[in-house]
Amino acid sequence: MPPDIMRTLSPLIPALRRYARALLHDAWDADDLVQDCLERAIGRWHQCRDDGNARAWVFTILHNLAMTRLRRATRQPRMLPIDGAEPASIRATQEEHLHCQDVMSALAHLPDEQRSVLLLIAVEDLSYLEAAKVLDIPVGTVMSRLSRARDRLHRLLSGESTRAPLRIVKNAMNGE
Repeated sequence: MPPDIMRTLSPLIPALRRYARALLHDAWDADDLVQDCLERAIGRWHQCRDDGNARAWVFTILHNLAMTRLRRATRQPRMLPIDGAEPASIRATQEEHLHCQDVMSALAHLPDEQRSVLLLIAVEDLSYLEAAKVLDIPVGTVMSRLSRARDRLHRLLSGESTRAPLRIVKNAMNGE
């Protein structure tokens, strides 16, 4: 394997794992996904554009593989992991741990499109343009999804309702 591939891909692995775990909600599946992504990136390295943005290209591969797995998973029965506990590298206080659980739960309640955009931009620090390339959508769509995701996440974390209030519609026929 050429050294430029390793020099490019190695620093991306922690970010790829983080994004995969946020998408799949399972550490084992996420690690398998990252492995598949890296295998595909190495095998198709010749397809990587020379525009210097291999990071967006690799995230695109990971995102597409994740979406394929998620579509398949909806057709198959879901298996629950026996042990979902992960060792923490830093012990959080009880309050920090609870806040982290609240954020992760709120993220899980976001629609996939909003969660993906939010994670790519807020966590993985991709630009709007890079996120648009990864998700294969226009930059304006990235901006609107990000805005909706941030708003919904804020409402979920503050305990506000995320549903629109019901409107009373008068019946014109009955004069009601």
